[in-house]
Amino acid sequence: MNARILIAEDDATQREIIEDILSQDGYEVNAVESAPGALEAVEADNYNILLTDLRMPGMDGLELLRRVKGVQPDVEVIVMTAYATVSTAVTAMKEGATDYLAKPFDKDELLVVVTKAVERVKLRQENRQLRELVTRTSSLGNIIGESESMQAVFQIAQRAVPINSTVLITGESGTGKELVARYIHFAGPRKEEPFIVVNCAAIPDTLVESELFGHEKGAFTGADASRQGKFEVANGGTIFLDEIGDMRLESQAKLLRVLQDGVVERVGATQSRQVDVRVIAATNQNLRDKVDEGAFREDLYFRLEVLPIRMPPLRERARDLPLLIAHFREKLGQRLGRPAPGFSPDAIAAMRAYAWPGNVRELENTLEQLFILSDNETITASDLPAKLQDPAHGAGGGFSLPPDGLVLEDLEYELIRQALDRSGGQIKEAAQLLGISYKTMQYRLKKHDISRNNTDMEA
Repeated sequence: MNARILIAEDDATQREIIEDILSQDGYEVNAVESAPGALEAVEADNYNILLTDLRMPGMDGLELLRRVKGVQPDVEVIVMTAYATVSTAVTAMKEGATDYLAKPFDKDELLVVVTKAVERVKLRQENRQLRELVTRTSSLGNIIGESESMQAVFQIAQRAVPINSTVLITGESGTGKELVARYIHFAGPRKEEPFIVVNCAAIPDTLVESELFGHEKGAFTGADASRQGKFEVANGGTIFLDEIGDMRLESQAKLLRVLQDGVVERVGATQSRQVDVRVIAATNQNLRDKVDEGAFREDLYFRLEVLPIRMPPLRERARDLPLLIAHFREKLGQRLGRPAPGFSPDAIAAMRAYAWPGNVRELENTLEQLFILSDNETITASDLPAKLQDPAHGAGGGFSLPPDGLVLEDLEYELIRQALDRSGGQIKEAAQLLGISYKTMQYRLKKHDISRNNTDMEA
């Protein structure tokens, strides 16, 4: 930051020395010999920092501090005094000074105090810009929302962009966790470097370490050549570890080492390799619960949750529904090459009442289906799919226990069958519809003996 600094010092030699030091350090400096001169400068122009002597003829530094704060309340004021006592420091701080320097001070002391002041100015400006951004926009890249819960997402995501800290994004399937990860990467300083996506639930347990960290030739049966892992491929960029909760404990230990030391070790290797990779992880599971169950390392959990972002389900942000519909209407209209139909008030009301278990992904898919099948300029409630017309799917979760009760196992079996039917036998999509992980879906299929022998399924 090229901060603008005003110096008020009646001693010409001292004034010139301070001005030279700060100018050589890259700051834009203006120096005056009196408090009235400093006040005139502040009234005429904007400054980030005022460095003022406490003892000056005519008007002392404390009076100057009070009057400058009346003109530019955000200016950082540093007082300099050869009469450094606790009382003068306390008085200056009470009047609004943020720091003080006791004369005589050396170059290093001056630069340390000024650097701290610049950091405070920069942080205040970033906070102001962030508030203005949140106020004037309802989107973050391809992520849309005006609700308070989404504004909280936008705020943290904006904070995450310029830094390298690990981000943990939690939320149900279909809420847009990968979109947030992509925004953080492509809006930041690593945007020209790789963005590598790894679905931890889709990799067989025996191949997780090889996929993430690579392997050497001959490390295991079938390893005919050395291979880079995803972390090496992502070097300089970002790796997005989706469904991190499904990673096995052995692999978690190696991931922890990458986060701590920035090194990876290929399977079968004797030497480590240094990597510079930012890690963004996501999960639809409660990692805290998994830690308590002994299924997830606590030390890794704390390493991942440096910047936590919770993606709210669509049912918690009903206010955003019209905005999302408008966004997808434009997007789908361009993709399909024709004007997208509008929606009647009763159709919007029915969509608001629906719980949207598949969240934003389900909304987009539903709208695409409607746009393809409808020839009308306006879609009414009667045009909506049955799931949106059935009050049992309303915002309250909408399920009533039959009078004679039910067998929970039978209900689970039937829900899995319906999800597979709706997804065309795609296991991953069926798992997303049910809000469970790919591994959990595989377990449920085995539990209910639902196999390729009695249904058409694809991994």
